[in-house]
Amino acid sequence: MARRRMLQRLPVVRQVRQSVGLQRGMLVAGLVLTAVFLLCAILAPWVAPYGYNQLRDADGNFGAQQPPSAAHPLGTTVGGYDVLSRVIWGAQTALLVILVALALSVIVGVLLGLVSGYLGGWVDRVLVVIADAVYAFPTLLLAIVAAIAISGGQSGLWPGVLAAAVSITVVFVPQYFRVVRAEVVRVKAEAFVESAKVIGASTPRIMFRHVLRNSTRTLPLIVTLNASEAIATLAALGFLGFGIEPTAAAEWGYDLNKSISDVAAGIWWTAVPPGLAIVLVVLGITLIGESLNDLADPRLRARRRAVATTPADAVDETEPASREERGEVP
Repeated sequence: MARRRMLQRLPVVRQVRQSVGLQRGMLVAGLVLTAVFLLCAILAPWVAPYGYNQLRDADGNFGAQQPPSAAHPLGTTVGGYDVLSRVIWGAQTALLVILVALALSVIVGVLLGLVSGYLGGWVDRVLVVIADAVYAFPTLLLAIVAAIAISGGQSGLWPGVLAAAVSITVVFVPQYFRVVRAEVVRVKAEAFVESAKVIGASTPRIMFRHVLRNSTRTLPLIVTLNASEAIATLAALGFLGFGIEPTAAAEWGYDLNKSISDVAAGIWWTAVPPGLAIVLVVLGITLIGESLNDLADPRLRARRRAVATTPADAVDETEPASREERGEVP
């Protein structure tokens, strides 16, 4: 019984139990798609038939643009790589970029928002102006400029992952900054913060112990939604030629770019798998983020409860009269 209660308190399990109807279906579908993505990324060395840059096996070269077969279930690319292997290894590259980008974005954005919202004054005005200027800049163009400035274009695995992650971080930091700053401005006016000041607590202690922990409740929702945006931004960078070299790692956007000429020639197997992988991963993470956002909204929860009850149940909650008195059969 205790173990069952512990399982029910887990974040994912609790959210699934709270959801109903179509929303539960959306949340479960998003969890399934995201789980498949994570498994492919983590188990890529064991699941992928070949390496991401492997061009031959014991039987010789794979050959370019080979149709799907038993040896290559999704065929080969124009460069002679196995498509299925590139798609699976691409999940690992995407996961690395997401983790690094979101970690940097959260750390930098939260710290700047905390300092700006709590200290106020000229520090707040300067940071708000900078954040608004960055936020108003086109997202993809800003990522391209950052990628060129950091790596000069294509690079190896970790330099490329870091360049793409920093590019995405520059775009995401203003979002976390604005959310955290607004929460800090609200929280610092609460009575418990004033009480901490009265008893002589230091400014860093108030900021990090009392204000910060009460200003980051909405961050998990933003992180989930930004993860899907990070996938799309990484794919766009690779598609435009500012991603990672194919010999250093597999990247869906780069493979999609190299398959453009194949589509005109009727060779579909080089373009559909990486494009479908991008769509499904973005869809899965977006479904989770939107479902969690709905479940976190008390107005939507109240609406779901109202829909779940019958009109008679709604009257019973407001009037003490029984159903028999209203002429209903129990």
